Amino acid sequence: MNNGIQTSVEAALLHYKEGIGTFTKKMPTIAERFHAFTEACFAEGALTKKEKQLIALGISLATQDEYCTIYHTKGCLDEGASEQEILEACAVAAAFGGGAAMSQTVTLVQECVRELRTTH
Repeated sequence: MNNGIQTSVEAALLHYKEGIGTFTKKMPTIAERFHAFTEACFAEGALTKKEKQLIALGISLATQDEYCTIYHTKGCLDEGASEQEILEACAVAAAFGGGAAMSQTVTLVQECVRELRTTH
């Protein structure tokens, strides 16, 4: 993988963490409630945490949200999703989101998996 991509994936994750930290300082009540809501949404239930991350990745691709695509690709890996499971979820997103979702799958998602898999 080229170093520019590695840096961009790492930089995007850091940029998000810094941004959410700043927002939390400025809007603590909103941030706390948002975090509580998302934690509840991603908690184990009838669906596993891994399944929920795969769904979130698909939605991220369909909505063309690059930060969430990176974040939820990492979430999928953190929850033990295989590359095959990730790519199948991406294929479903591409069936819904078309070429835009597929372009993010064949570039950003695969780059994230290559880079982030080495840290898991």
